[in-house]
Amino acid sequence: MALWTWNVDTDAFVMDRRGYELWDVRIDGTLSFEDLSDKIHPADRDRVRAAFIATRAVVGLYEIDFRILCGLDIRWVSARGQGNDEDILARSMTGIFLDVTSRKQAEEGHELLAGEMSHRVKNLLAIATGLTQITSRSASSITDMTFQLTQRLTALGRAHDLVRPLPGGQGKAALLGDLITILLAPYDETAAFSGRIRVAVPRMGVGEGAATGLALVIHELATNSLKYGALSSATGTLDLSGKNAGEDVVLTWTEQGGPEVVAPDGDGGYGSRLLKRTMSAHLGGTIAYNWTLSGAQVTLTIDGNRLSV
Repeated sequence: MALWTWNVDTDAFVMDRRGYELWDVRIDGTLSFEDLSDKIHPADRDRVRAAFIATRAVVGLYEIDFRILCGLDIRWVSARGQGNDEDILARSMTGIFLDVTSRKQAEEGHELLAGEMSHRVKNLLAIATGLTQITSRSASSITDMTFQLTQRLTALGRAHDLVRPLPGGQGKAALLGDLITILLAPYDETAAFSGRIRVAVPRMGVGEGAATGLALVIHELATNSLKYGALSSATGTLDLSGKNAGEDVVLTWTEQGGPEVVAPDGDGGYGSRLLKRTMSAHLGGTIAYNWTLSGAQVTLTIDGNRLSV
């Protein structure tokens, strides 16, 4: 916590030592409110200035949160105080600054988690719907459909079990080919890879951390294909091939035989942003799209060193 006093007439701003440390400014010399304003994040600056000026005539408690720039770091500050007639007559304001960076980061993390959970729940519903449609095309009776759908959902559960971290955080989660095969098995018409889904990747181990990220990417792409691409059509096919490219591993997702492909506007929706973030943060790689007339082609470039972690 830092104490501050602002002289409204002279614009002089005085803080205790903690305040100078929080704002990352030199203690020696004269400090003004305008000097501090220059360190406020541009997106918050006008709002904070207006709030401070308005406090001259506020009777009661006031509080405002905003970001400040300290070199390459961004800190969150909460300015709190109390305006009253006595302060107004004295032409000065007093209050405190609190460093709320940790709280704000936690809130942002919770919001991100809530958004991701919402997206995953919607994806699970879309997957269940898509698997039901796939099963209905090949089932000969209600009993047969129930059996096949149960098998597919069970396989989906096994895939999720496969990518859970192992006790003690040691060892490999799976071989790359085995992992992808299990993840995509529920989407194949024949529940075997003699069907319309074909996988051909190098033999290599996948670490626990990378397996979780890769599973999220594969499920996202498969969900999109179930909704809009080759897997939404009875005649659609999917080929997932892989190769080593120096220090990287390149996976190519190729769809054919589905509905006419239309490239999304702009950067896409939440799913597209989730894919980019997962590829970058979890796999140290990139994702690129090629919207061909015959179907979508997605190239996943993964850092080979990150894949084994």
